[in-house]
Amino acid sequence: MEFKAKEIAGILKGTVEGDPEVKISTFARIESGKPGAICFFANPKYEHYVYECKASIIIVNDDFKPQSPVKATMIRVPNAYAAIADLLEYVTERKKSYRRYRGCNVKRFLSTKIGRKVYLGSGSYVGRRAVVGDYTIIHEQVYVGDDVKIGSKCIIYPGVKIYPGMVIGDNVIIHSNAVIGADGFGFAPLEDGTYKKIEHTGNVIIEDDVEIGANTTIDKSQMGSTIVHRGVKIDNLCQIAHNVEIGENTVMAAQTGIAGSSKIGKHCIIGGQVGIAGHITIADGTTLAAQTGVISSIKTEGQVFLGSPALPHKQFLRAYAVFRRNGKE
Repeated sequence: MEFKAKEIAGILKGTVEGDPEVKISTFARIESGKPGAICFFANPKYEHYVYECKASIIIVNDDFKPQSPVKATMIRVPNAYAAIADLLEYVTERKKSYRRYRGCNVKRFLSTKIGRKVYLGSGSYVGRRAVVGDYTIIHEQVYVGDDVKIGSKCIIYPGVKIYPGMVIGDNVIIHSNAVIGADGFGFAPLEDGTYKKIEHTGNVIIEDDVEIGANTTIDKSQMGSTIVHRGVKIDNLCQIAHNVEIGENTVMAAQTGIAGSSKIGKHCIIGGQVGIAGHITIADGTTLAAQTGVISSIKTEGQVFLGSPALPHKQFLRAYAVFRRNGKE
């Protein structure tokens, strides 16, 4: 797919500085740009690549002031990082081809309601009374259980399993082999030392504009719902336990685990391999650095925590200085 600089500027509402007719057909990182590619520059530490880059077009911020000549045509936009995301989305949408039931060996029922221009891949299964919204893509080998509701313009990648009764909003992306709605880890200890399984009768509700990484698991609730609110982004290999609630626009890196019945606030940033204990609350705007272990509620908004057990940023740095000093003695 080819674009001219002036076409890209029109899509991004930017301005061209250089040749408006230059064409690109691919994307590249700025450190490996080549003719026919488009790159973006947003991080100051990569500025030297702007002058070395062989790409045909570079997207830059409006306020960028080159210190040396730039060979590539520049497209100036308010936010280069956001602009490249918009352009990638635009190109991806252009490449999509919606054809109803293009796959073969698709299992569905008369009670299944399929929207307009839905794609069902080969070997996929959509259960009784399930509802799939318009323009949704369900790839090959996907299981969608009975009574599941999936919104419009979703992408469900191969191998995803969505248990019966789950609810998926609009514009949701679920990557390969994620499992939505398995039983939570709930067992009652008995006097003889064995455990009795606690049945989980609830569901999972995933609101609009959520993205869920590959091999992530989100368990259904014992009663009520496990809820992932609008705009949440979850990385690969995360575990969300039963009755958890994750607030709007929270982001979560890989291998994070959240134990049952915890409530995560809005706009939180959770690093990789974070562990969050059950039945606690995390305030809005909290940042948890990688490998942080949270064992009690965080009530004040906007704080940064490190370590295990978690400590506020400044307190952790003071404690760490003591640990290092004692270790040398």
